[in-house]
Amino acid sequence: MQLRIYHSFWGMTGSTQSKIEAAAMAGYDGIESALAPDLPIDEYRGVLSDHKMDFIAAMSAVDGDELARQVESLLPLKPTRMRLHAGRDCMSREEGKRYFARVLALQEEIGMPILIETHRGRMFYSPWDALYYMKEFPALRVNADFSHWVNVCERLPDDQEEAMALACERSLHIHARVGYEEGPQVPDPAAPEAARYLEWHLKQWDRIRKHHEERGEELLTVTPEFGPPPYLHTLPYTNVPVADLWSVCLWMANQLRERWKDIAG
Repeated sequence: MQLRIYHSFWGMTGSTQSKIEAAAMAGYDGIESALAPDLPIDEYRGVLSDHKMDFIAAMSAVDGDELARQVESLLPLKPTRMRLHAGRDCMSREEGKRYFARVLALQEEIGMPILIETHRGRMFYSPWDALYYMKEFPALRVNADFSHWVNVCERLPDDQEEAMALACERSLHIHARVGYEEGPQVPDPAAPEAARYLEWHLKQWDRIRKHHEERGEELLTVTPEFGPPPYLHTLPYTNVPVADLWSVCLWMANQLRERWKDIAG
């Protein structure tokens, strides 16, 4: 199995080409993004190829038709993974079941899983709602971003072990961001005050790696998806960020390369 680490365009400025070049220079294996507004899809694919960068498709859809359009538009970029902000947290169970039935139909049609992100404001916003749908739909696969669940639960959700265990088993992509009780992102995961939150998240990611190994997966994909303000804390009045976003993401990437150096490229 090989570890592949991706960089998110979230919080980056400049052209799509400059973002890809910066990520490649920093040692990332690929990028995670939606379609580029400034590059036709053939040119986008060409820039990725020139820099030997993989692509993870980032999607957000409140209904099946919207999702189908995004899937169709992103497939020409030959994504390694496709991840989805699925629906809305206020959807009824019946609405949710219709939505995920459509997800699985699309998944079957394209021959690759559409990964449901554990994200606030979406149908997998909490461990308990995600557990319900994971049980209803055994073929659903997950993009694990447990920072959201820590925030929603206002605690490290060790009391939600059934959901955590199943989410780790079903996860095919990790968003390596560290959350805490009152937010989805500690300002700096390297800071000593963040240590217990970092350690908890690392243990969950280790569980995901173990499941990958047991299944004989070829790739373990990770995006250190720390975000810009307001995810990243700022100083009052000046709104100056308290940490450097690029450095935080790179620190997290390097921590995982060191922790899993036996599978790092």
